[in-house]
Amino acid sequence: MITMNRKISKREFLRRSLLGAGGAAIGLNSMESLANITGMNSEPGNPDGGFGRFSKESSYGVVTPKGVRCLICPNQCTLTEGNESICRTKVAKDGKLYTLAYGNPCSMHVDPIEKKPLFHFHPSSRAYSVAIAGCTLACLNCQNWEISQVSPRETQNYDLFPEALVDQAVASGARSIAYTYSEPVAFYEYMYDSAKLAHQRGIKNVLVSNGYINEKPLRELAAYIDGANINLKSFSEEIYQQLNGGHLKPILRTLKILHEMGVWLEITNLIVPSWTDKPEMIKEMCTWLVDNGLEDCPLHFNRFFPLYQLTSLPFTPLAILEEAHDIAKKAGINYVYIGNVPNNKAENTFCPKCGKVVLERKGFTILENNIQGGKCGFCGSSVAGKWS
Repeated sequence: MITMNRKISKREFLRRSLLGAGGAAIGLNSMESLANITGMNSEPGNPDGGFGRFSKESSYGVVTPKGVRCLICPNQCTLTEGNESICRTKVAKDGKLYTLAYGNPCSMHVDPIEKKPLFHFHPSSRAYSVAIAGCTLACLNCQNWEISQVSPRETQNYDLFPEALVDQAVASGARSIAYTYSEPVAFYEYMYDSAKLAHQRGIKNVLVSNGYINEKPLRELAAYIDGANINLKSFSEEIYQQLNGGHLKPILRTLKILHEMGVWLEITNLIVPSWTDKPEMIKEMCTWLVDNGLEDCPLHFNRFFPLYQLTSLPFTPLAILEEAHDIAKKAGINYVYIGNVPNNKAENTFCPKCGKVVLERKGFTILENNIQGGKCGFCGSSVAGKWS
């Protein structure tokens, strides 16, 4: 992942974009061809509200007697002139709502789709990943706090408006654009416009999100989203408020809407010691998923690493992760994974009918694929996913 945290020359920018932070080549013929599509000299073509060219009026602002209210996420921030939203990307000016997160990503990289994680969505394909600073929540355990817990005005950014983003994704050979790393809902307008353009160009769109979004903007966005991984952080309203600064119900609604609208959905649950490692809560969560028709949505239990404001906690014990895995399987979840634990057999995909390995993985690499036409190559049973 390329993250802008200091000034770099144009030549260095081009070199990084070509190679990627992890060496993933974007695949252009020359640095000059990349320069033609980076959007460095393009204009957004939108009124900027006086905040600069990386702003755009939002269609989700409503005027109230107390200020302009943002209706994108459940925070529903009400902003007076010049005030900043909780996500740090919205401001009010002259009775209108503006985003400061438009065409100014701070991070981008070509990733394996398995990194999102999406294990049942076009395996071994590449995703052009992009992020703008900001987040709708304030998790104490955030792994990308350097960009999620700050404003786009505090990061050093690329100049990449939607058309240039889609051009660059096409040139890279990526099959999809992933809106990821920080919180895409915080840069909703940029994501929405980019997703529409990508859809027209035959590029798939992937949402990697905390799911904290209101129903109307979610439904409008989901019309252009092909795959999603939603971080269901716990199954406790109290923990959501204390650990994440949000509420549980909106995330559950998001899961149901994405599934209803045909978006391929996978779910991540980070098991944080002393917070989200209670077997009873994990069982309740898995039972809810099955009861709501989400038993074929892969569930990823991820190991916690001590980061940000929870550095005093230990790593998640492997025994807890394995217990969560067993609870989910017994509850009826068909595809359960353990993440952030290298060389664990639970990173493989097993046929829910015959139990054989249909996708063998090592990290983000597919070692063996025994899925044929969406079916198990051993017993012929269907394996849920987008495999073509």
